Amino acid sequence: MEADVRQFLTVLESERRVSRHTLTAYRRDLTRVMHFCRSIGMVRWAELTDTTIRQYIGERRQCGISARSLQRELSALRGLLDFLVKCRRIHDNPARRIKSPKPSRRLPGGLNVEEVTALLARRPESALEYRDHAMWELFYSSGLRLGELVGLDCADLDLREGLVQVRSGKGGKSRLVPVGRYARKAVAAWLKVRERWAGVDEPALFVNRYGSRISPRGVQQRLARWARLSGLEKKLHPHILRHSFASHLLEASGNLRAVQELLGHADIATTQIYTHLDFQHLADVYDRAHPRAKRRK
Repeated sequence: MEADVRQFLTVLESERRVSRHTLTAYRRDLTRVMHFCRSIGMVRWAELTDTTIRQYIGERRQCGISARSLQRELSALRGLLDFLVKCRRIHDNPARRIKSPKPSRRLPGGLNVEEVTALLARRPESALEYRDHAMWELFYSSGLRLGELVGLDCADLDLREGLVQVRSGKGGKSRLVPVGRYARKAVAAWLKVRERWAGVDEPALFVNRYGSRISPRGVQQRLARWARLSGLEKKLHPHILRHSFASHLLEASGNLRAVQELLGHADIATTQIYTHLDFQHLADVYDRAHPRAKRRK
């Protein structure tokens, strides 16, 4: 069983080019399933049945594991068993007959326009704060994921045209995203001082104080510090800026398909979570758009 998992993960990494984070999660999930199988006397994946998988899911639920985590674990198991079917090591994939538990619909948190303005209004006071300010502006301007931002190289940015090429998108997909005027100005200011930290051979757009590519954890820590210095009481993480980008753009434009492309979502259903707008906004749209809906003031 372990050898099958190792080969499956190698294929994911070399042929499908999945992210390191996904590989780590799949390895952890499949190891957990293996331990369960051994606890009930199973030694081959071919022995796995619908009943066994339901038993495993039931035990995980009793441990308080969320539906979202169980979805990921089932996805990892389905992927492995599909691989083994393709290699003709097993004849059937029983995980395909197991319905994934539905997670509760959780709306993404975000900042309103005034809060974003307050966050970005703080002026940099050091060279590294010019870097930080450029990162926050780029997050909000282009709706980048954290991994996409730290993966940017200087060559990916075209300030003249106002575009950034995202090459490290989810699922290995790349996309071209606009960069707004404020973000271009902030990035240009950072580039003027970047050479103080980055070596001539360092391609990364955003580097740490040691001159190498900044880590996701480093970005999270700097944003928390920036929010605190800006007087915001909310606990911020980088994805909140992406959520705010999506919510504000969708609310102003109503163009779900365009927002999907900008966010790099493979499925428009993922983008639709941002269509949950507050009632007052919906009422205002209703009043303006419906010919027989003009309500009395």
